[in-house]
Amino acid sequence: MTWRFYVLSGIFTALGAWLTQLGFFRTTYIPYSIYFVQIASLYFGRLLAATMPHRIIGRGRFSLNLNPGPFSVKEHVAIVLAANTGATNNLGDYVLAPLDIFYNKPMNGWIAILFMWSAVFVGFSLASLARRFLVDDPRLVYPLTLQQVSVFKAMRNSFELESSTTRRQMKVFWCGILAFFLWQFLPEYAMPLVSSLTILCWVSKNPNVVFAGSGLGGVGFMNITLDWSNIGSSFIYQPFFVQTNIFLGSIIGCWILVPIGYYTGVWDSDKYDIQSQALHQANGTDYPTAKLLNADYTLNDELFAEVGVPRISAQLMWGYFFSYTAYVGAFVSLALFQGPGIYRSFRAQLRGERVHKDKLSNLIAAYPQVPIWWNVVLFVVPVAILVALTATGILYMPIYALFVALAFGTAIVIPMGYVYAVSGYQVPVGYFNEIVYGYLINLGGSRHPVGSLSYRVISGQAWYEACSMLSDMKLGHYFHIPPRQVLLSQIWGIVIGVPVNYLTIVWVCNTKRDFLSGAVADPQRQWTGQTVISLNNQGIQFALVGPKKLFNDPSYTPLLHGFVLGAVLPFLLYGLHWKFPKARFDLYSIPIFATTFENFYGNISTGWFTMYALAVANFFIRRNKYEFWEKYAYLAGAAADTGYNLNMLFLFIAFSAVKTIPMPNWWGNNADSVERCFPAES
Repeated sequence: MTWRFYVLSGIFTALGAWLTQLGFFRTTYIPYSIYFVQIASLYFGRLLAATMPHRIIGRGRFSLNLNPGPFSVKEHVAIVLAANTGATNNLGDYVLAPLDIFYNKPMNGWIAILFMWSAVFVGFSLASLARRFLVDDPRLVYPLTLQQVSVFKAMRNSFELESSTTRRQMKVFWCGILAFFLWQFLPEYAMPLVSSLTILCWVSKNPNVVFAGSGLGGVGFMNITLDWSNIGSSFIYQPFFVQTNIFLGSIIGCWILVPIGYYTGVWDSDKYDIQSQALHQANGTDYPTAKLLNADYTLNDELFAEVGVPRISAQLMWGYFFSYTAYVGAFVSLALFQGPGIYRSFRAQLRGERVHKDKLSNLIAAYPQVPIWWNVVLFVVPVAILVALTATGILYMPIYALFVALAFGTAIVIPMGYVYAVSGYQVPVGYFNEIVYGYLINLGGSRHPVGSLSYRVISGQAWYEACSMLSDMKLGHYFHIPPRQVLLSQIWGIVIGVPVNYLTIVWVCNTKRDFLSGAVADPQRQWTGQTVISLNNQGIQFALVGPKKLFNDPSYTPLLHGFVLGAVLPFLLYGLHWKFPKARFDLYSIPIFATTFENFYGNISTGWFTMYALAVANFFIRRNKYEFWEKYAYLAGAAADTGYNLNMLFLFIAFSAVKTIPMPNWWGNNADSVERCFPAES
């Protein structure tokens, strides 16, 4: 925990928090690559170690050494831990942006920062309590973390060892970065055609065939993409069974269910875009969301009786259905397949016994553990702040809903965390939180749509932050960093990141307000605010109208069967696994499979077919050429991600940060359809 750690991690965390928060409001955005932090911090850290004088400033406890010695691997990892935690967007944007844009009631700055800090630190405390179950267990590897470990080791060895293998690894890494940096100019700017190669569109202009083949607005049947933003390196670090679950879910969702809706008009898909996230009336016109909210935050019953429940697209209906399946399925699957092991671990913890005695656990056991009172403070103080904000009406939800949100957030940390630990796949929980809040609010309280979003932030942030924390704790575990220093690094990242998140939200809302509200169309289609609009619409559905009214409508009633399906399917898989253990039915993950349907958004269905083809190739290389795969696979994936992100940063600065410079239209950048899908007029 040197001064180099605080300075470098502070700079990289602030930069990432700004870039990632901008992405919340944009149609496309610049993902912040943690591998950029790993690379840059290593070079800057070594530069400071080589140039700073060996001098102590200050006295006693308040002194620091300008050059405490060589830039160590633990110092390097700690910087990345801080950036991993703080260089993200904060879910507080779910509340702050809609309040400002749609209700013209921006939250006070200091209160907003306290709110965002508090929701995060609750997740910190939950992650620390779950550490013994989800980090210490050597069977839980956290696939994405393994990729980071591979990059760390290769980069450090490139400076400390002179082996030919290390030199080749770093050559592959740097050449990969350069190659993907240069390639991404084609799909992202000069020739977007290569981002969606639609074979069916090239052989037929029939509108139905075009819909089936198009990856931008259609279902992407046999569509191929050469744009890394549609692929990413997850096919390398995620286990093959995860990719198979995603692929099977995508086939059913993209190539079966959506076409059924499109061609048959199920759920009135013939009246509005099947992939839209907007709210509609039964006749297909826009839903009057603004007029439904009375001045006292109650529902305008007269208008509601006239317009009825909001209608949503068939694709979004299936998204709700399978999100309920995924949520319940995660709990039931955990109880059936991992329940006995977790129970034994829990009993051993109560007896004060060490459950895991592998080499890494033995090394970490030598360090002082995080005191229980640290976790108590991290939980009690933020909860007290959240209670005060709720009691004063700032969060627009009743006080009892706050404690229910905390309870649900706590309950899902271990089951959902287990899914992430073994698969690298994070199960979304927002839709379930909406329905819970919708029924809760019937007990009394404001029906303001933002109340639903506040509930989602507190319950969801507790889980998402705990998930991220646990992954970073595993990274510290792999590099033998003391648990206390891991936690302090993460706290420092959030202390820096949240104020930057807030300032970014304020700047965007003040400068892009007309675009985000829909009053003016952004000519570049970037500042559409589609996420903010969608969140506000969901608040209208589940807080203002409420699930009781929604599910009384015949079009919504079938969604509740998603809970039943999530409870039944794991028992079926468990029975098959017990009967045929060699068939590995335990690898069919209900939460991953079902969540795939929920993630099919944005009129972009290109990428996952290409990703699975690469996953199959990766699987065979790993099985037949493991030594080669072990040396280069993770590094190649990290290089591709880094090259892509650096390209996005360059394009943003060069072509849109100061003045927008669009690419002229040509054959590879058609003005009407960049993928050259031209359906014949009916």
